[in-house]
Amino acid sequence: MVPPTTTPQRTKQRRGEGQWALGYREPLNPNERSKKDDNPLNVRARIENVYARGGFDSIDPADLRGRFRWYGLYTQRKPGIDGGRTATLDPEELDDEYFMLRVRVDGGRLTTRQLALLGELSQTYARDTADITDRQNIQYHWIRVEDVPTIWQKLEAAGLTTMEACGDSPRVILGSPVAGIAEDEVVDGSPAIDEILRRYIGDPRFSNLPRKFKTAISGLPDVAHEIHDVAFVGVHHPEHGPGFDLWVGGGLSTNPMIGQRLGAWVPLDEVPDVWEGVISVFRDYGYRRLRHRARIKFLVADWGPEKFRQVLEDEYLKRKMVDGPAPEVPAIPRDHIGVHRQKDGSYYVGAAPIAGRVSGSTLVEVAKVVERAGSTRVRLTPQQKIVVLDVPEGEVEGLQADLAKLGLQTEPSPWRRGVMACTGIEFCKLAIVETKARAVELVSALETRLADVVAGVTAPVSVHINGCPNSCARIQTADIGLKGQIVTDADGEQVEGFQVHLGGGLGLDAGFGRKLRGHKVTAAELSDYVERVVRNFVAKREPEERFAQWVARADEGDLK
Repeated sequence: MVPPTTTPQRTKQRRGEGQWALGYREPLNPNERSKKDDNPLNVRARIENVYARGGFDSIDPADLRGRFRWYGLYTQRKPGIDGGRTATLDPEELDDEYFMLRVRVDGGRLTTRQLALLGELSQTYARDTADITDRQNIQYHWIRVEDVPTIWQKLEAAGLTTMEACGDSPRVILGSPVAGIAEDEVVDGSPAIDEILRRYIGDPRFSNLPRKFKTAISGLPDVAHEIHDVAFVGVHHPEHGPGFDLWVGGGLSTNPMIGQRLGAWVPLDEVPDVWEGVISVFRDYGYRRLRHRARIKFLVADWGPEKFRQVLEDEYLKRKMVDGPAPEVPAIPRDHIGVHRQKDGSYYVGAAPIAGRVSGSTLVEVAKVVERAGSTRVRLTPQQKIVVLDVPEGEVEGLQADLAKLGLQTEPSPWRRGVMACTGIEFCKLAIVETKARAVELVSALETRLADVVAGVTAPVSVHINGCPNSCARIQTADIGLKGQIVTDADGEQVEGFQVHLGGGLGLDAGFGRKLRGHKVTAAELSDYVERVVRNFVAKREPEERFAQWVARADEGDLK
């Protein structure tokens, strides 16, 4: 019998992802072409020698909407453009002639002299704007390109920089606000942060990454390590002592992923070398073809932690890492608000603005009251808060009172303590809705409406407000996460509103919670909605039940 004729099936050729290590060096999109045409770090010379002299109209568009970011500069949103037009306008229609400028504050570490300078620069060049970001940065608005060289000169004289504060580069490194002073810290990660800054920030070898690269290094689980590209988390090894557990591949935005442990223990002095290895894997194997898949989390998801560790060890470190245990998981998130004893007997005092919104004038005054209290050290936190270190016991109450006069509460309500917000439509070209002013309104309303249930809220209920889907305010890991969008109200009108995420979290509740299908809330309804959900939680939770646990089992009607 003659076998039937069959047509051989072709194996579908997978399209190249632009991975340099596999030979795909030719740029596959305009962003990659721009970086290949000219290293983005070179834009500084043009800003200083051309654009600052010629003004906004002299700026090359490729620099304006690309390479400027490597020095912390983004054009801000032109006033008067409503959120419904965000996705329909070309970049040049959204651009104002002013800039947001991000100052990187690695580890959130500032002296009072640096803090005062940041405030003075805001007063002089940024119309008194200054926001504390959830990346421990200070962010200005209304910056003119003509003033940028002078701002750089003053920042750098004080040991600060905007270099690689943005862009496809190694951005600010998060560190514990209480590094070196906390009584329960496993190990102080500050020396590793300093060494990475010294060796690698501004190094052309790492200024052309597939996308941005976010790092966290902390001896405490207080820097949202689960959602970083790479994180080093303090842990005690039973044989080798204190060191760090290595995580890779976390991130949020429209495809959120929790980072994965590689099962490796890293001693303090090896952190910079291992960091270089991880970022090199990302540079060489990261996906460059499509921008939305160019973060390291997609590579880790495809490879798995075992292969990633193998490539890191075999091709980059040229040695095996020590296996290690997982770090302890905190019962509740740590934000360092309030008064706490340091291991040297002094105290640190954490204070809360609303959603990081301060001002240059506030920063100047904070520096003064901190020095009056006998301290010279201040920290910014990943929760958009301020912590004062080294306060003598006899100065604590006076400092608390002085901070309160500046709008910085050290015993805030759960709502002020738990709220975070991104820049929003006030300045951001990607935003669809207002965020900062709405956070202020929400906190004020909840402090009045929910005063009777404060005792029933054993931990702050976090409310994170984001102006678009990109999750700069970490909406997927909040108890109540609000993603800005245009929605239809009861009268059929298109208005600002939010898609709701509930029960996300980190630590014990690491995950992205519930998104109720089709459920949206208008901005006008926001206070009513949050009050209703919080009251349902307080009334119907089990003893000691956390918000995320309750949301996971709650009836859908209690969440609407």
